[in-house]
Amino acid sequence: MTDATDPNVPHKPTNFLRGIIDRDLEQGTYASRRWAGSPGDAAHQDAGQSDPAKVRLRFPPEPNGYLHVGHAKSICLNFGLARDYGGVCHMRFDDTNPEKEEQEYVDAILDAVKWLGFGWESNFNGRPESHLYYASNYFDFMYRAAEALITAGLAYVDEQTPDEMRANRGDFATPGKDSPFRARTPDENLARFREMRDGKHADGSMVLRAKIDMASPNINMRDPAIYRIRRATHHNTGDKWCIYPMYTFAHPIEDALEQITHSICTLEFEDQRPFYDWLVDNLAKLGLLKHPNPKQHEFARLNLTYVITSKRKLKQLVDEGVVTGWDDPRMPTIAGLRRRGYTPEAIQLFCERIGVSKSDSWIDYSTLDIALRDDLENKAHRGMAVLDPVKLVLTNWDEVFGSASYTEDCTLPALPSHAAHDFVMQYGSSAMKEAVMPHPRPFVPAPRVFKIGKEIWIEREDFEEVPPKGYKRLFPGNKVRLKGGYVIECTGCTKDADGRVTEVLATVVPDTKSGTPGADSVKVKAAITWVGVADGVAAEVRIYDRLFTDPHPDAGGKDFKASLNPDSFKVLQGYVEPSLAAAAADQKFQFERFGYFVADRHDHAPGKPVFNKVTGLKDTWK
Repeated sequence: MTDATDPNVPHKPTNFLRGIIDRDLEQGTYASRRWAGSPGDAAHQDAGQSDPAKVRLRFPPEPNGYLHVGHAKSICLNFGLARDYGGVCHMRFDDTNPEKEEQEYVDAILDAVKWLGFGWESNFNGRPESHLYYASNYFDFMYRAAEALITAGLAYVDEQTPDEMRANRGDFATPGKDSPFRARTPDENLARFREMRDGKHADGSMVLRAKIDMASPNINMRDPAIYRIRRATHHNTGDKWCIYPMYTFAHPIEDALEQITHSICTLEFEDQRPFYDWLVDNLAKLGLLKHPNPKQHEFARLNLTYVITSKRKLKQLVDEGVVTGWDDPRMPTIAGLRRRGYTPEAIQLFCERIGVSKSDSWIDYSTLDIALRDDLENKAHRGMAVLDPVKLVLTNWDEVFGSASYTEDCTLPALPSHAAHDFVMQYGSSAMKEAVMPHPRPFVPAPRVFKIGKEIWIEREDFEEVPPKGYKRLFPGNKVRLKGGYVIECTGCTKDADGRVTEVLATVVPDTKSGTPGADSVKVKAAITWVGVADGVAAEVRIYDRLFTDPHPDAGGKDFKASLNPDSFKVLQGYVEPSLAAAAADQKFQFERFGYFVADRHDHAPGKPVFNKVTGLKDTWK
């Protein structure tokens, strides 16, 4: 485990959160903390040892949907800070809302965090511990804390209707009004609260509220609700409870029980911080929680152009069949990004580059693609694919080679020389060997071997019967090089009854094969990619693009579905060279000239290759 205070640890970009942690470590703010090996109240932690973790952070998603790219920023931030400062990051589910939470989401969230490269285990002093926690496991303590607040005169049961509570809350210009139930005695409130617990009252008929200040300029401090009646089966506790804590009540308690030092959340929770502090301070004074208390710190959420991150809206896209599921490659979910072909390293690099601040800003989607290209440039094996194929016939092949059925091997490296060199410099020669010849072998090792024969597939756009100005590829009388193969000269084409080109005709120039002494004997101005008919494999290629045409699809209350991109998904039937056809699911490649592609992790199979386009070689979005 690394330590940011160690001078031998590589420097990390600084930000205001690192400044806060540095200051707290220097001042010993949390040096007196104890850890009993598991979350617990003051008495439990008092029995523990001095906490070996210099900091404790947490990633606390609600299991009501799949994680998205905004969560990825929080994951990288919290787990990364814990790693860098010799601490631990807890994986905690804030599962206090039983109506929207499902085990499917729990499993998907754990899978996403692991895939990004993070874990929630620690091994301080040779003692392995798992820090996977559920807020619902603290319901007993939360109930106990609520009763303690009632007994201390700091909470009361309110029986106003929701409309009455809303009206009496006031607004930014008007103080709130005390509830007629606010003056009840602690004993009366305690009895009423226990009736709530025992199911003697209807859903929504009453709530437990903190008793703070109805005239507070911060509306969140005007006696916020902390418990409500909700008869619903919980994914973890079943039907044990018919009352559930509100998130703003549960969250600070969860942090305190887990001995969290720095509770990092997004800016929308900044106005909730006074209640966070009020709650943990009072529960510590009542002897339920252990000092020093956790502190909440806010940072700006990720705002990425051409993306929506509302889980409600993402779920709507899934439920209405606009996308194929939470892992649709057009979705900004981590599962979607993974299936699209983004790598954990690229997402971590993206999060590091965009940084952390307290100011809201928009990050252009191209920044994510740049990080992916930088990650894959030196790792993704190259290959040739033809996505809009037309057959090219070498009419003199029989004459030159003596047989129409003759084929010849061509070779090209799986990685260009600069990429191979950079890979070795970064990872070492043994890693390069493993990358080229993995076990089990997901695709053929470098050099790639593919066949040229009388017939090959080329891109339809690589031939023009009447070339436009500056066109350097195939047209009658022009010569080009088949990449890794021979120089050929175009002689014409054949067409169908509708005038559509069905075959391109050319002749092979002998003794010009790449890598032979005569390769430079004929000068050409262009080289084109191709796939041999003899060994090329038919493949389904899925071209994905941004799901929305508007950079801010749901800003200002806009109907986000109005800007859905009708061209966000296309399916092409093409041909790929044999090295690509032998790919394992989830293997990434650079299709020469087209960009980065991945073998679909679900639909790709031997004999039925399916590739997803991740991104182009450069940003071409208009």
